[in-house]
Order: sequence, then structure tokens, then C-alpha cells
Amino acid sequence: MSSFPLLWVLLLLWVWSEAIANANNDYEIEGSNIECPILNSKIVVNIGAIIDLSSRVGKEQKTAMEVAMEDVNRQSCYKLALNFNNNTHGNPSPTILAADFANNKEVQVVIGTKLDASTLFHSIDESSKDVPIISLTSTASPEITPIPLPHFIQMGNDVTFHMHCIASIIHQFNWRKVTAIYEHNNFFASHSEILTRLSYSLRLVNAEIDHYVAFPSITTTLSNPIESYIEQELVRLKNKSNRVFLIIQSSLEFATLLLEKAKQMGIMEEGSVWIIADDVATHLDSLDSSVMFNMQGVVGCKTNFMEMSETFKRFKFMFRRKFGLEYPEEENSQLPSIFALRAYDAVWTITHALKKSQGNFSLSENILHSNHEGLSGKISFKDKMLLEPPTFKIVNVIGKGYKELANWSPGSGFSENLVENMVVNTRRTSRAGSARVLLGSVDWPGGLKTVPKGWVYNSTEGRPLKIGVPAIDPCPQFVNVSHDKRLNETQFTGFSINVFESVVKRLPYHLPFVFVPFYGSYDQIVEQVNNKALDAAVGDIQVVEHRYAFAEFSHPYVESGIAMVVKVKPDRSKETWMFMDAFTKEMWMLMAVMHLFIAFVIWFIEGENNSELKSLGAILWFSVTTLFFVHREPVKSNLARAVLAPWLFAILIVTSSFTASLSSMMTVSHLEPSVPDIQTLLRTNAIIGCNKNTFLVHYLVDELKFQPENIRVFDSIHDFPRAFENKEIVASFTIAPHADVFLATYCKGYIKAGPTLKLGGLGFAFPKGSSLAIDVSRATLKAIETGEVQKLEEKMLSTTNCGSTNSKIQNEQLGPQPFFGLFTICGAIGLFGLLVTIVHFVKRNAQTFMNYISLLQLQRALQIMQIVEGIHPITMS
Repeated sequence: MSSFPLLWVLLLLWVWSEAIANANNDYEIEGSNIECPILNSKIVVNIGAIIDLSSRVGKEQKTAMEVAMEDVNRQSCYKLALNFNNNTHGNPSPTILAADFANNKEVQVVIGTKLDASTLFHSIDESSKDVPIISLTSTASPEITPIPLPHFIQMGNDVTFHMHCIASIIHQFNWRKVTAIYEHNNFFASHSEILTRLSYSLRLVNAEIDHYVAFPSITTTLSNPIESYIEQELVRLKNKSNRVFLIIQSSLEFATLLLEKAKQMGIMEEGSVWIIADDVATHLDSLDSSVMFNMQGVVGCKTNFMEMSETFKRFKFMFRRKFGLEYPEEENSQLPSIFALRAYDAVWTITHALKKSQGNFSLSENILHSNHEGLSGKISFKDKMLLEPPTFKIVNVIGKGYKELANWSPGSGFSENLVENMVVNTRRTSRAGSARVLLGSVDWPGGLKTVPKGWVYNSTEGRPLKIGVPAIDPCPQFVNVSHDKRLNETQFTGFSINVFESVVKRLPYHLPFVFVPFYGSYDQIVEQVNNKALDAAVGDIQVVEHRYAFAEFSHPYVESGIAMVVKVKPDRSKETWMFMDAFTKEMWMLMAVMHLFIAFVIWFIEGENNSELKSLGAILWFSVTTLFFVHREPVKSNLARAVLAPWLFAILIVTSSFTASLSSMMTVSHLEPSVPDIQTLLRTNAIIGCNKNTFLVHYLVDELKFQPENIRVFDSIHDFPRAFENKEIVASFTIAPHADVFLATYCKGYIKAGPTLKLGGLGFAFPKGSSLAIDVSRATLKAIETGEVQKLEEKMLSTTNCGSTNSKIQNEQLGPQPFFGLFTICGAIGLFGLLVTIVHFVKRNAQTFMNYISLLQLQRALQIMQIVEGIHPITMS
């Protein structure tokens, strides 16, 4: 009885082994039924394999190739022999090992990672350069980096696709700067190629690499633990402003260690963004919960492959069994990645090429002519690289796993359905909108649900930004610094302050700042900014390069220049016929025609029964007197009164408008500047005024050539009126926005004279090379485009006495347009009265008209008879 359970165990083991054998026999990919050229014989083919068994990827590739070798040896007439040469610590380099394989004629084909084609070309003997060498490393397109070795085949996709995918994510969330992180000497492409392609992809979406960090390979720092090096670099990254981190090239082991340290140091918190490339994202299915805990909120690009196919399921079963037995320490991560699938497909691609090599083509040429479906996708080549571009799943790590957000392909961008993404390529116009929807449910680091800004302001001292504000400004409406004794605090108000606060709200990150009053000139405040005693300056700072060449300015929020303001005097030469300018020519003609028409209608209606309005002279006099409402001729007919009443109302409206227009023209329109231009001031050696603590004094002397003794300086623009009245100055010079405020405050008696001298505009000052200047410029443009700056300007001017400036001569004549409605009513009523009068006249004289018509007809008939008799005379017989 004791042997009975043992028999059951043996029976179960036998059944299990049979199932495994059946699974092995069932696993055939398309084209694997290869007939042997010699019956019952096996052709031995040696394959050299160069991998890094210290990495997760190397272990997967070794296992996958061994599974493929067993399948090939069982199903074909070839016996493959894998010769592994472990490159655990990169000494010697994998490229040298591959060259040794080829030169010593030990193998017929080489498969490896981290192989450099240029080095191989110089290391392989001329007689050995026909040995096919298959690289499993993704690299740049041969168009970018030409491959000199004729039989060097890259069984990997162009790394540019990976970078385009990452750049598309950056673009969708409107980040402009990123920090690139990579590990040296891993199984991916060289870091220089990666950075070049990433930089190119980011430029296409108006973004850039703000900073990059290169870490040594985790396998080459055993004597000097890499943990301390990672911590040092993360401290530097934490002190920088950028918070969008891209791990563009890394082994799984390094990435898990880096993210663990970042989690401990608080860099994976709210506001941060971490994006991983395919070399890490493809292993997310195999990571345990402790590793996933350190990756919460990470977004990745994971190469897509058909995981639901029967061939993949059978391969996964064999892979997990073999991988678990050989590497028990990886018990929680036994799922194959895309790198394992490509290693498996590489062995089968060689097998298919061996069958075809019985003809005239070489083995490498037959490999390049491959055209079959592998586990990793379509296996076909162009320019010695996989032809079919990859598609990616955009994944987001959350909890113990990850969720799929969208799919991405080079041709169609983001989509929800992969098949739709690959086939339907006509909806490009809605791609950006759909991408925002698909990527809108991301769980970011720190549990943040809203999109991080990707940037924070970090100062070395952890203090807010110090913004210098001129304490004494010539125009308080722009900048005003006052002290509130009740609250015991300094208050900063004005148009420029409001614009700066509006701009800061539009920055893509939070910017803490504090205003600091500055007692000095504009030149001095800009010098303080340049010396970094202040972080920035807000005020009416002119963007003049030759004056402030040492400072960085944002985009001007108000276009500016230098304006000359003078007193006004009336222009008597234009007053003789001024009244004619109140109306346009069209208005005068329309008034004359309408007036004569109404007078004619009144005469036609009243002429028969009103003796005072029978003559032409009387009706003309009547039309004149109605203009002044002094007509004495009685209007007896109700119909005439109906016609005249609306016209009298129209005359009242028109004369009132005429009076208002003429008054405005007499007080404003024909006022001319007391001094026409700058040349007159220079010629007459006139005394002028300007604001002190500005660049104006230097500009007036150095550029406009005024004598220094002829310039008077004033603290404020509101000191100018007193100086004008006391005849201390003939003209004042100030920046154009200040001139507009002055003219809006002092509405009468002053005007701009001569052209405005353009000199940039009002902007914010930053130290030379400051990255804030670019960001503030973009935010300023947004504030201008949305109309926010214009609203603030209108609000500022609304508090002045006039609410607007009168610096421009206004000479707008009244045309007929405002009176069309009124004239139409009057004309329609007049026409109606005329038609009614005509109808009544015809009715009263109908019989007379009929008799007259009959008489005309009789006379016509007699004339006809006379004509007939003259042609045919009547003779007597």
C-alpha cells in the first residue's frame, strides 16, 4: 500500500511531461516545416551569442534563444548549437567578442547586444566579413548613422520612434523643458544617438532638453557603490526648477534603484513627472509590488506585441518554466519582454534563411529577405533594419500594476484602439483633441489628478523672488509705492504691478515673489538686477538695448517711445468756413433735396385752397422759415400738417447735431500745437522738461542734441502743468504711455506734437541669461492676446479726468448715415401725401379730362379723314 501514492506521483509526472512534449510539438511558427536535403541527417550550425547575463534583459534573451533552439532542433533538419560568451562586466567589450567569433571561424552567425558596427568593421578580418552579425540593440536609422559593415543586421527598431513617442506625450501636456537621464553602456543605443534623436523630436513640438544626467553602468561600479552617486545627482536635480524627468536609456536594475532613491528623497511628489522608455516599461508585467510602490504615477512607452496569440501563449509557458528553473532568484518576474521575443525571432529568422541558403544567396542576404510573422511582429528588413515601425502602449503605473491609457503609432499618433490606430489614418485633425481625452486620466506622482506644471521655482536659498519696484515713479498710475501706517506695510499698486501679477498667473509653474521698493534711478535698478542683488525689476523700464545691454528683458507689455507734449493754440486760418465742415458734402446735398421735396409736397397740397402758398416765391420763403421754426403762413390741410410735422422734428434733430459738431470742432479740432516739432525747439533754444531718474535726460542730450542747460527735470508728470503755466518750459518729453495718462488727466490745453520716437516698450528686467525672461515673455504674450493688458489699461485711464486721451486731432464730420432712418420716415410720409393729393386731383377733374380726351380724339379723326381724301379724291360721274 505504501507504493500506491508513489505510483500516482509517477503517473502525474508522466502526464505532465507528455503535455509539455505535446506543447513543444504544437509550437510551430509559419514556415517551420523544413525538409532536410539529406534524409535522416542534421546539419549542425554554430551560432555565437554575446549577451550580458548580469542584466534582466540578458537573462531573458539567453532563455528565449535556448527555447528557440530546442524548437528548431526538434522541428527541422538543422541542429543549432548556441555558443554563449558572457559579457557580464563589459571586459572585453561585446564588439571584440563578436569579432573573435567571426575571425576564428567558430560560428556561422553571431547574435549580440551592444555591438558597434564601425568598430566591427575595423576589427574583423577581410575574409570574415561575410559572417552575418545580428544586433538586438535598437539604434538610430542607417540614414543617420550609415553602417559600413555589409553583413551587419539590426534586428531592432529605429530608436527615433521611441523618442517621437515620448515627445508626443511632452507635447500633449504642454511641457517645454525636460531633464534627460540615461545609463552608460547598457544594451540600448549609444547615449549620443539617444540624446540627438530626443533633442530633434522635442524641437518638433517646441520643447527642449533643459538638463541631462549621465550615470555609469550599474555593473561597472561594484568597487564604488552607485547608490551614493545617484543620491548626489538627485540632490542636484532637486535644486533645479525642471520637474519633467525622462529615463531615456537604462537597464531595469538601474531604473528601479534610481526611482527608489527618488522616492526616498521626495522627488517623486506632487508636481513631478517621470516618464520611462521601452527598455524599462516593457518589464512592468514582471515587477513585484515593492518595486511598483516606488514607481507610482510613472508614465511609460511600452512596445506593443500580440500577447493574445496562441503562439505567444505557448512560448510564454515554455519560457516561464525554463527561466524559473535557471534563475530562481527571479521568481516574481518570469514573464518575457519584447527583448526576449526578438531574441527568439532572431534564431528562427536564421533557421528560415538557412533553408533558403541552399540556393545562390548568402546567409545574410536571405536573412535580409525574410518575410514572416514572428512573436515580436512582422520580420522583414529595409536598410538592414526592421521595416515595420513599432507601436507603443502608453501606460501609467498605479497600485500593484498599471493601466493602459492609449496607443501610439508613428503614422497616426494617439488612439484608443490599436487596430484603428494602425489602419485608419485619416483623422489627423482630431488627433490632438482625442489624445487629451485618452491621456486625461493619468494618476501622477503623489496622487495628483491634475496635470503637473513640470516646473518649480527653486532658489539656492529657498527664498521667494525679489522684485525691485521704483519707489519714486514719474507716473503713479503705472507704479505707486506707498506705506500704510495702519497696517504697517508697504503697498505696491499701479498698471505695471497689475500686469506683472497677471503675467505670473500665466506661468506654467508657481513663482513665489515679493516686491521690494527701490530708491534710485532706472539705470541703477537695472544694474542691481544685473549684479543679482535683485532677481528682477518691475517698472516703466524701456527695452533699449544700447542703454541696458547687460540686462535681459521680457516681451514689452506696452509698446512705447518718446512723446513730446506742448500747449495748444487755436488755428484761426481754418475758422472762416469751419461751419461747412460740420457736415459732409453728401449730408448737405441730402438736406437740400429733402427740404425742397417737402416744400414741393406742401405747395402741391395747399396750393389750391391756400392763397398764401400759391406762388413759387411764397413756398420758397416758407421752406426757409421752417428751418428756424418762424414760418407764419398757415397750413390748413391736415394732410399737409402730417407731412410737415415729422420734417420739423427731423430739422430739430439735425440742427442740434450740427450745433454740437460745430462746437466740438471749434474747441478741439482746430487747435494746433504751440510748437510743431523738435527742430523748432532746437532752433529756438527752448527750455524743455522731462522726468528725472529715467534714461530721457541721456537720450535728449546724446541722441536729440539738446543742450543740458536747457533741460529741466521733474519728479512727476503732474508737475508739468504748473511748469507750463509759469512758462518754465515750452515742451515736455516723456515716454508715450505716460503722455497718454497726462493727456487723459489734463484734457484741455495740451496735445502731442511731432512724431513719437519708437524705442521698444515697457518690460520687466532680469539678469542676463535668466530662463525666467523667456517664460515671462511667453506669459506676457498670452496676457496681451487674451486682452487682459488692454482691459487693465482701460481701467487705468478710466480713473483719470477725461477717461481717454485727446492727443489725436479729431475732425470727424457728420454724414447722412445717422439720419437715414429719420429721413426715410419723412420721405415716405411726404411721398404718401403727394400720391393722395394726386389721386384727389384726378377724381375732381375726371370729367374735364374725359371731355378733353374726347375732343382730342375727334380732332385726330378729322385729320385722318382729310389725309385720306387728299390721297384718294372723290370725282363726280
